[in-house]
Amino acid sequence: MAKRAETLDWSLWQAFLAVAETGSLSAAARLLNLSQPTLGRQIRRLEDDTGLELFSRQPRGLDLTDHGRALLPAARRMADASGQIALAMAGEDRGMTGTLRITASEIVAYHHLPPILARMRAEAPEMNIVLLPTDTSENLLFREADIAIRMYRSDQLDVVTRQIGTLSIGAFAARSYLDRRGRPRTPEEILTHDLIGFDRADLILRGMRQMGLDVDRDSFALRCDDQVTYWELVRAGNGIGFGQHAVAARCPEVEELFPNLPIPPLPVWLAAHEAMRRTPRVALAWKILEEELAPILGPV
Repeated sequence: MAKRAETLDWSLWQAFLAVAETGSLSAAARLLNLSQPTLGRQIRRLEDDTGLELFSRQPRGLDLTDHGRALLPAARRMADASGQIALAMAGEDRGMTGTLRITASEIVAYHHLPPILARMRAEAPEMNIVLLPTDTSENLLFREADIAIRMYRSDQLDVVTRQIGTLSIGAFAARSYLDRRGRPRTPEEILTHDLIGFDRADLILRGMRQMGLDVDRDSFALRCDDQVTYWELVRAGNGIGFGQHAVAARCPEVEELFPNLPIPPLPVWLAAHEAMRRTPRVALAWKILEEELAPILGPV
């Protein structure tokens, strides 16, 4: 058995945690922005240092051994502690110089944020900005993002949230499609048209069912989960879909159907870890986001 290391190398345990939670070297390497061979060497080194086999190699990936499962809770506590230290250090930063990481949904990042970030850069040119367009949740506790624009209220402890408004949603189609297929006269007639929906996500399905429309995934002639591409499919005349009024207002080729449809608006929340909320970079971004998003948002 190899001699066990007397000190802990956090980078090795970070690699262990990433592989344990993703189940593969390739996925963990992408998560940590490392090459797969580098990550593999880190895992082998950790196993040499501890004298324990932590993973068993399976055709579908890597499974934790009994030793690995026993050590996983402690590794997670190490990650929590590391994140808290990083937040505490960042919270002491009183300068504007440095990097600000903003996460938002892909549709908000694409359609709404570019001019807002231009204002941030103009007011704080010494600040670097990383924009993370994603429809998954970035972790504010581990500084994967410093400030988040979300369509739900974060339930993470120590995260400050504020709802700043709502985004209204409507049913839309390109005029080219409606000229070709005709305009539905009632909401129920939508079901006789080509519908554009999501594939794995069920948001549109649930919304249509709440309106009393009997639909399933096969009701959609075209499905796409990427929301930026989804809207382009609507604009191009592929059928009837759903989108934000604030986005559709910029698209004269698109026409709204049944403006009085009872579609619940999307709430818009700002969120930041409380240790970061009052730092100059986050405070400035929070203020600008509130001011610049206000004209396109409805009431809370």
